[in-house]
Amino acid sequence: MDFRFSSEQEAFSQEVDGFIRRELPANWTDESHYWPGGYGTIPDFEELTPAGEEFRRKLGEKGWLTISWPKEYGGAGRSHFEQAIFHERLSYHRAPGPGIATLIVGPTILSFGNEESKKDWLPKIARENSRFWLAYSEPAAGSDLASIQTRAVEDGDDLVINGQKTWSSAAHICDYAWMLVRTDTSVAPRKGITLIIVDNRSEGITIRPLTNICGFHSFNEVFFDDVRVPKRNIIGERNLGWYYAMLALDFERLIVPIGGFKRVFEELLHWCLEARRKGRTSTSESLMRNEMAELAIEIDVAYMFFWQTAWMIDRGLPTNVEASVLKLVITQLSQKLASAAVGILGPYGELEKGTRWAPLNGRVCTGYLDCISALVGAGTSEIQRNIIAARGLGLPWAS
Repeated sequence: MDFRFSSEQEAFSQEVDGFIRRELPANWTDESHYWPGGYGTIPDFEELTPAGEEFRRKLGEKGWLTISWPKEYGGAGRSHFEQAIFHERLSYHRAPGPGIATLIVGPTILSFGNEESKKDWLPKIARENSRFWLAYSEPAAGSDLASIQTRAVEDGDDLVINGQKTWSSAAHICDYAWMLVRTDTSVAPRKGITLIIVDNRSEGITIRPLTNICGFHSFNEVFFDDVRVPKRNIIGERNLGWYYAMLALDFERLIVPIGGFKRVFEELLHWCLEARRKGRTSTSESLMRNEMAELAIEIDVAYMFFWQTAWMIDRGLPTNVEASVLKLVITQLSQKLASAAVGILGPYGELEKGTRWAPLNGRVCTGYLDCISALVGAGTSEIQRNIIAARGLGLPWAS
């Protein structure tokens, strides 16, 4: 399968790259500590700085925040392959860009929302850049989302929500929760869950920070005490939320910072070449050569999965299994890249940001701590293997 760009796609890639280089604030890429694939360094939350918000506003003006949405709903009407090109360039420069709202919430509403939902929410996302967080996980419900206990009880035109969500990335800086709640306890767990949008400003919501191992406030625990939400905020049909969330998770697994891996690899390669030239290597040359060669191969393989998935979406082919393959490959690569970088840099790799002798501005130390989160977010690696085995190979589900 040949994924070489057409002349139009190559021109678009160059257009995006040129725009980013012109408009991204100076030193942004070097200062960002985002580790590709990780969930704990997505926010320093650098994208909320005035400079980052201005950059996102300019992306919105060009129609690139909703690049593959239909034009009638505020999108640019471009192909998913072009969206993949855009995200590859954006992630290469560690630039702020589309988030959960445009990459998960919007596509799910387009797939399952009624016209009322589309009119209510898609303009908010496309034009107002409203921010969403994923209100899925609970203290006793992670990989098994069907076991959520947060309840929503009908009261007139509202649902009244009580419960708790945890590991809630960016909840403290978002406008809305994209939330799973239990609305029927008399049926099988998967059949009693509803997907609903909750305004973060609603009375009864308490957000408490969880500082992660990297020292960043990226996660939160969120409590809901008699929170009233209009029933019109329900997406799709009541009690079918678990099934909608499965598609939404596929969308999340396709959000791949593939360019970020290439960028870190190039930075690490530059360090290796300079260190060898100056006689300052902290590891054997054979180890360095072997590790770098292995990483180069794996990054190329990941790119192939990335382009293949975008190609399939444009042709209307199902990508449920491919989304899990891509997510698994990418998150395993996040850990391999961090481990290899620490091995190559030796003691230098343990130096934090701000330390005079820290290579890559201390990004490797942070990445080594954060890469483990890549194996958990959007479904653990074990869950991805289960999906590949059952849905892709026809094997029985692991118990």
